[in-house]
Amino acid sequence: MSTETILILGGSYAGISAAHYALKHTIPQLPKKDNITYNVTLVNPSKDLYWRFAAPRALVSKKMMPYDQIFYPIETAFTYAFPKFKFIQGTATHVDAAGQSVSVQTVDGEQQTIPYAALIIATGFSTPSPLFTQATDRTALEGVYDAFQKQLKTAKTVVIGGGGPVGVETAGEVAEILNGRPGFMGAGPKNPTAAVTLICADKKLLPVLRESIGATAEGFLKKLGCSVTYNTRVVSASKITDEPGAKTRVELSNGESMDVDIYIDATGSRPNTSFLPKEWLDNRNKVACNPKTLRVEHESAGPRVYALGDVGSYTRGGVMDLSLAVPVALTNLKQDLLKHLSGTVFAGDRHYNPNLKEQQICPIGTQKGVGAFNGYKVPSQMVWMIKGRDYLISQLAQSTMRGDEWKKEKKWTPVKDFGKAGLSQG
Repeated sequence: MSTETILILGGSYAGISAAHYALKHTIPQLPKKDNITYNVTLVNPSKDLYWRFAAPRALVSKKMMPYDQIFYPIETAFTYAFPKFKFIQGTATHVDAAGQSVSVQTVDGEQQTIPYAALIIATGFSTPSPLFTQATDRTALEGVYDAFQKQLKTAKTVVIGGGGPVGVETAGEVAEILNGRPGFMGAGPKNPTAAVTLICADKKLLPVLRESIGATAEGFLKKLGCSVTYNTRVVSASKITDEPGAKTRVELSNGESMDVDIYIDATGSRPNTSFLPKEWLDNRNKVACNPKTLRVEHESAGPRVYALGDVGSYTRGGVMDLSLAVPVALTNLKQDLLKHLSGTVFAGDRHYNPNLKEQQICPIGTQKGVGAFNGYKVPSQMVWMIKGRDYLISQLAQSTMRGDEWKKEKKWTPVKDFGKAGLSQG
């Protein structure tokens, strides 16, 4: 008896979605043979999905964003698929493409070698600040948040580095929890207690969105007592002394420095690809894959290796993009497996066609927000309704864990010629 394993590395939105899609639409269509069994094995450092969207509010207050609302057990979301689903809490340390296996160090320190028939790399990214990354498990991140919230209570000066959505959302939540909401028709908070500053390297906030939306975001931040400094980078940030409660000196690219109670680094992210062969990566250390089929095509990768989610070179990022990408990767994986197992040859691949329209939703505090969807500006009240109320928890958290979006296999048109990719319905 042999086992054909679809191995998924990463248990965030991309990995969870890929697992549901494979279990619902890939494995049921593979050849039924007495001597073959199939399974999906998912590897992740934490046993819980971390609802990263909610980090800006979760880091400032566990009353406003209870921890039970940002952590969701992974294994229990797949009870419907046992024994075809297997979860391993661990971290991938090495890929042996020639032997089609991955070395994993489990949470207990054990080294395991997991063979695969197909491999999906969905390991996502990490952030410079531990406030936005679940590096190990739920308990560790809760400890980071508890310590930060204790420090925040007495903070009088806070600097946030980064003018993207994470920086803007965090600045809004921090400013509101420290300074309160602005009064009725007020230009700022009634009794501000802290100076909050957002450092933006660009000439405007939220680079993905038009300039006028960024200007509106700045206006909402100012009403919460947060100022914005443009065209300036944070060069370094370090504690002035080793004493408890010591201030942090923030050095800026304009030559100035600021001594503050708290510095929050929201300047970007790095792909979790250190365990992969260097030749599989692009110049940003993302997994270099075919931008249409999402296959990793470097000759050393071997067959049936795919990139999915923010770790892949094909995408500009964002969870909404997964609606387009997941069916592409999993359909092509299914066809490749069918060819491998039964010799079936198909007319063409499924192709990924990104939605490049202006699209980003950014809450600012608990009442306001800015954004655009499919190229259209979204009013502040709608931003609150979509995301600002609870950072999508009521709308998406449970449905993501259940795989509701993948109940049905989405229709598509095979594409033979790379030049005819526009015909694909992705």
